[in-house]
Amino acid sequence: MAKIHRTQYFEAAQDKEMAVSDVLEDVYLALTEKGYNPLNQIVGYLMSGDPTYITSYGNARSLIMKVERDEIIEELMSFYIKEKLRKANTPK
Repeated sequence: MAKIHRTQYFEAAQDKEMAVSDVLEDVYLALTEKGYNPLNQIVGYLMSGDPTYITSYGNARSLIMKVERDEIIEELMSFYIKEKLRKANTPK
């Protein structure tokens, strides 16, 4: 006999959160594969907030929209600054 008097529990699978750097990499690759200039397209998106700058190919548009634009800018600036400091401190 089925246990119809007990409450069944269901837990929906959570989307694994991707790191911002992984999102940028996937978006970059999708834009490149479709023949777009990824730098121009990503900057267009960041400046305007218009997701149509990002191709839907490879789910890139959905991916980038899961990340706040300020988080993307923070990731880019952090990487840029770290690279500049690394190069400045590297003996020539």
